Amino acid sequence: MAYPVTVSGACPPKVSRLLLLARTFFGFIYVMIPHGFCLMFRGIATAFLGFLAFWIVLFTGKYPQKFFDFNVGTQRWGISVMSYMMFLTDVYPPFTGKESGYPITLNVEYPEKLSRLMLLVRTFFGIFYVMIPHGFILYFRMIAVMVISFISFWAILFTGKFPEKMFGFILGTLRWVSRLGGYLNFYTDVYPPFTGKEV
Repeated sequence: MAYPVTVSGACPPKVSRLLLLARTFFGFIYVMIPHGFCLMFRGIATAFLGFLAFWIVLFTGKYPQKFFDFNVGTQRWGISVMSYMMFLTDVYPPFTGKESGYPITLNVEYPEKLSRLMLLVRTFFGIFYVMIPHGFILYFRMIAVMVISFISFWAILFTGKFPEKMFGFILGTLRWVSRLGGYLNFYTDVYPPFTGKEV
């Protein structure tokens, strides 16, 4: 059975060198400022809904569907922005968290029932059995992503193509981080695997 939180996408056959340079030198202005402004307010709403959802799950064992869709949408929006800035796609990210057919997308299966016990375990002990082991590995993996992103920049600049294995590693890292976020935000009770591969 596939893990309920995933990030999917395919390596593009060609990457625009002009957009590569535009993102590198002006991405902060035309991507990070407008999207960051919107995501800042959406993030506040997501935190509030997440707080309410915690108590609802604790008493009912169910995550309200509308809260779930909104909060997952915020994470999906963030993944779209990161994917664009990391050259995984040339498609400008939409100003929405809804499923929009974006080349790199986050999908989370809605849980019909959540464990109240696991909710409390994550809340009080998550830092020990989730954040420390995953965080330790992801710390080094993120360093590798920075190195690979630097190398891929030059590969794209000279060839117009994103090396497929480099693309897969970066996408896998986004997938791993998204699974971790999904578990900690109680979108699923399934413990995240120690891999960025599709499982």
